[in-house]
Formats: sequence, structure tokens, C-alpha cells
Amino acid sequence: MRITQCPCAHTVCCQCIKATEKQTFGKLPVTVDVLVIFNFQVTQACTLTGAEIKYMEEGYVVLDGLLTSHECDELRQRMSEIVEDMDVPEHCRTTFSTNHDEQLKTQGNADYFITSGDKIRFFFEKGAFDDKGEFIIPKQRSLNKVGHALHAYEPLYKKVTHSAKVQGIAKKLGLVNPVILQSMYIFKQPGIGGEVTPHQDATFLYTEPLGRVMGMWIALEDTTLTNGCLWFIPGSQNSGISRRMVRTPEGTFPLTDFTGKEMEYDDEKFIPVPIKKGGVVLIHGEVVHRSAENKSEDSRHVYTFHVMESQDTRWSPDNWLQPTEELPFPPLYTK
Repeated sequence: MRITQCPCAHTVCCQCIKATEKQTFGKLPVTVDVLVIFNFQVTQACTLTGAEIKYMEEGYVVLDGLLTSHECDELRQRMSEIVEDMDVPEHCRTTFSTNHDEQLKTQGNADYFITSGDKIRFFFEKGAFDDKGEFIIPKQRSLNKVGHALHAYEPLYKKVTHSAKVQGIAKKLGLVNPVILQSMYIFKQPGIGGEVTPHQDATFLYTEPLGRVMGMWIALEDTTLTNGCLWFIPGSQNSGISRRMVRTPEGTFPLTDFTGKEMEYDDEKFIPVPIKKGGVVLIHGEVVHRSAENKSEDSRHVYTFHVMESQDTRWSPDNWLQPTEELPFPPLYTK
């Protein structure tokens, strides 16, 4: 067997190795690609695709046509019904932000957020409420996201999360025992959809070793340069992480804090990644990405969830998100 270091120097697990050896399948000698992804060896007879290579090298890849237009519309319609029926107490009318200081103030201080991992809860855009906590815009236009257990409690979202296509993607990447960590519906409302500052998902979803978490980000509408598509720094998953969001000791406030600081990134290194309705982008847990404000008249609805390879992986007890008795992290693969 001849083993050579992959050109990207690292894979999803930051130990990218590609090996080629001659093996015999039946009577025909074939060349087999042996990959180490998520720290597990995958043998694929001549099936290493451009998409897999791009994911390994750049930390993300877009796959078109995961969902049909009709399936996207069904998810949007169901979310519209959920929002119409929501009943949010005044003290839970919390705005959502990825800004470092504002996260500590709005999310970290809110028990509503830190206990949302096994529930379906509502997080609002800035400017959705007046100083008395009353809506000042229509509630269908007020939300930043809904999370974090749609995959567990909403049948349509559960069906998509466990679909044959999604399971096939995970198996193609060599995931042995993937579990679902969380799920979100992100609105990116027209005119007020907020900026998501540069970040790495592993900041919030930390594992040992790193490189065990992947996001699946499904566009339920076209995502464009004008309505806030994602931007990535290709290859940035190879540089580790510079900060973590962690729980603080019980009985202290805020409920979460950050260790370290997000690095400063060269804006010119970010590449825009528009996605067609129904497409999905696979997001390495350490790749740096962001999105701009939505200043257009079009929404940018997305369903996204994160999976973790659980085999030989330690989920940090310091993460804000923790499995519960009511909802342990469910397996992605169904029997």
C-alpha cells in the first residue's frame, strides 16, 4: 500500500490521509481509494467524487437537489403554522445575535436559550419588539430562528433529517454512528435579517477530538448575494478554533461565557456561496463562515441541523447544548 499526505494536509478530522492500493473485487483488479474521514477509514471502489474532495480540502461543499421545491414549500408552510400558533411569554422575548458581547448579554443570561436543546423555542430579530416587549412588526416577520429540537418533535422536519438522501451523505463521508445534536429553522427576514458574524460551529459545539461535527444547511429558498447567502474562507477548517462558548459554574451569571476571542479575518478571503432552493451545503465544524444582513425584499428561509460522529468522540460537558433524559442525541441512521 502506498500512503501519501493529502494535498489539503488535513481532513474533517484534521488528519487527512489518502491511500491507494490494489485490491481484487471478484475477478477484477480495481484501484481503491481509502480515506480517513472523521478518524475512520472508508474504502470506496473508485467513488471519490469531486464533492468529497472539495469538502475535505475547503471545509464545505454544495450539493444541489437534496429537496424538491414541493418539499421545501411543505417545510415553510409548516413553520408558518408553528409561528402563527406560538405563544411566547414576555420574559422570553429574547433577541438573537452572534456578536461576542451581545451573545453574553442576550443568550447567556437567558435560561430560555440554554434549556432549548430539547424543545422548540423562538428567537427574535432586533427591532421586533418595543421597549415594553410588544411586537412592532408582524410576528411572521419577527423571528430570527426557531430551535433546537425540530428534528425530534416535528414530523416533517424529522422526516427530512432522517431521509435516505441525508443518511446516504453521512455514509458516503464514512460516519459510523452519527447522532443529531440540534436543528434550527432560520428566517433571515427581508429588510431586517441580521448579520451573522464570522464564526466556527465548533465554538459552540465542541468535541474531543475536533472535527467530529458537520452542519447540513438546506436552502428552502434561493440564497443569493442580496438576501444573505453564506460566505466561507476555504480551507480555514485546518487552523483549529480560537474561542469557545462554555457553561459557567452552576449558580453563576451569565449562564455562559466565552473563552478566547474570535480571530480577525481578512474579508477578501471570504467566498460567497449562493445556493439554489432545495440544495444543501455541508459545513465542517471548524470552517470559518458568515452571512451579511438581508437588505433585500426577499426572505432566506433555511432548515439546518448538526450531526456528530459519536464513535470514539467526547462531547464536551461545558457546551451550552447538552443531551437530556427527555431527548438524548438521537441516532441519524434508522433501521
